[in-house]
Amino acid sequence: MRLVIDGTAHEMRLTLGALAELEAGLGEDSLVGLIRRFEEGQYAARDVLALIVAGLRGGGWKGEARDLLTATVEGGPLAASKAAAELLARAFMTPGESA
Repeated sequence: MRLVIDGTAHEMRLTLGALAELEAGLGEDSLVGLIRRFEEGQYAARDVLALIVAGLRGGGWKGEARDLLTATVEGGPLAASKAAAELLARAFMTPGESA
């Protein structure tokens, strides 16, 4: 999946390494708590940012979270939240399932 940041389209995917980094960055023992927050609509901006950063890194981006603090996401915060939720859903789908 792609997300447009500051006018540039970036590929995003949650690789195993990106998921491990996400767990460490959020201080979670597992991603179950994060998944639950998204399912219940109780996620925070830091959750969205962490997922976007992990997805970008999984797609080959070399930046840091701080690089996105002043960036403009096409579609705004709502688009970023939707992209983060879709990334998480895609990471745990079985083959043949759709997000």
